[in-house]
Amino acid sequence: MPAESAPMNLTHHFLIAMPGLEDASFARSVVYLCEHSERGALGLIINKPMDISLEGLFEKVDLSLGRKDLTREPVFQGGPVQTERGFVLHDSMRAAAASDDEEADDSAYASTMAIPGGLEMTTSKDVLEALSHGAGPRRVLVTLGYSSWGEGQLESELAENSWLTVGADPAVIFETPVGERYDRALGLLGLQAWMLSPEAGRA
Repeated sequence: MPAESAPMNLTHHFLIAMPGLEDASFARSVVYLCEHSERGALGLIINKPMDISLEGLFEKVDLSLGRKDLTREPVFQGGPVQTERGFVLHDSMRAAAASDDEEADDSAYASTMAIPGGLEMTTSKDVLEALSHGAGPRRVLVTLGYSSWGEGQLESELAENSWLTVGADPAVIFETPVGERYDRALGLLGLQAWMLSPEAGRA
């Protein structure tokens, strides 16, 4: 009997929307996948800024932002699910704090998902409080809302050529100007936007 193929795992990958994907939330989007298993997937759109800055968001939650490097950073539309809730994608605090021989199971924050690849995604307010005190992770991307796919849903969309996938590069998330992130993510595949036909997958 042939061995069963391992289930697809695109954790710490980018989903790059194909031109034919016309859903308003996802057109020309780059989604960073925080989690992907046979049960489904969860990710954050990293290239759709909202018209609110981090400084403005902090004011809304009655905090001052103690990090001058972040005041003008936009808050992003992370996806169509729970759009009132904040999600903070950031460098791993455990990697910075733990030595090689320590058990590094605990994040610095209450509700944090450790993502293989050196990033973490935190949903608890304590990460914002750390930033308000001038501390916190060195690199952060804050979204309102997230993107999710149920069991088998993302695999179906991939089969329909709705998305390209590539291993994530944190520099695209944190260091690339927002307007260049889509093209930079495509560049990880050696592609440029003009090479993608809007009719892809409709042979």
